[in-house]
Amino acid sequence: MRLGLFLVSPQWPGRSHGEALAETVRLAQLADGLGLDDVWLAEHHFVSYGVCPSAVTLAGHLLGTTTRVDVGTAVSVLPVTHPVALAEQAAMLDQLAPGRFTLGIGRGGPWRELVVQGGGVERFACGFAEELDALLGAWRAPTVAGPGPTVPFPRVAVVPRPATPGGPPVRVAATSEATVDVAADRGLPLLLGMHADDAERAAMVRRWTTRAGCAGDHVAVGIAHVADTRADAVREVREALPTWLGPGLAGHVRADGAPRTLRDPVAYTDLLCRLHPVGSVDDVAERLAETAAATGVERLALMVQTTGDPARTTATVEALAHVRGLLSCHSEDHAPGRR
Repeated sequence: MRLGLFLVSPQWPGRSHGEALAETVRLAQLADGLGLDDVWLAEHHFVSYGVCPSAVTLAGHLLGTTTRVDVGTAVSVLPVTHPVALAEQAAMLDQLAPGRFTLGIGRGGPWRELVVQGGGVERFACGFAEELDALLGAWRAPTVAGPGPTVPFPRVAVVPRPATPGGPPVRVAATSEATVDVAADRGLPLLLGMHADDAERAAMVRRWTTRAGCAGDHVAVGIAHVADTRADAVREVREALPTWLGPGLAGHVRADGAPRTLRDPVAYTDLLCRLHPVGSVDDVAERLAETAAATGVERLALMVQTTGDPARTTATVEALAHVRGLLSCHSEDHAPGRR
């Protein structure tokens, strides 16, 4: 099992943008030193939910300030950037840190960044497959052109070329069957969101496997918090997480100006605590093993900033490193040929 952190760069009440970003850097370096496998970086625009507007920029910084941990975006929002521009940036990171960068991409949501920075709502609704093909084509051939209709552009040679043949690994965030199909048709593994339960994730993985005709190295995203008991862990998360979730989720404004129904932050917190590893070290290890068994996904990215308390977050990351060691030993003990 590969175990990593999902770093949203949340702006907790009373914290500055700089403090939120500095905490992301600290946690990535902590994960690097403790032997965790990955850090995954979220991208958001115009909201306190996350103050990183460019996951690839932050990934470049972290690749330069860590030595061994893999760094990925979860996700870079494709409809608010040009696919060739994103391909250039990812290729550069692949050159600077070969083998350590993964580009996670997604459609994002129907939010106002589409009209401020992107191609509008129509591109969000209809252009994802075309944009994805343009991005992949920029790495897989000496030149690439965009025939349109969503992102037409003349033939260009993308510089630099990626160090990895065909480009760095790509994963696609999927919350619908249509997006699962787009990813499977291109052989791109999935990033599975934190609001889906194990049964929903397993169904997406089965659909992807059937359509792609092979297994995929998918990633499941969730939350994690460790305390002495499950009751203590749930209580700590329930007291703190809604204070960030509430204003963070409310900050998303639809690009078309239509009203939206807001998630109740307390109910959402309760859902996340039910779905994900929140509890004692033993509870967390058991829940992670259950998710892997139910879904076939053995690569997890966990959001650990669930209380806004850096000391509690550190304790959870340290516990996850311990759990990772336990799960790795368990896997090795049960490998074929072992007694």
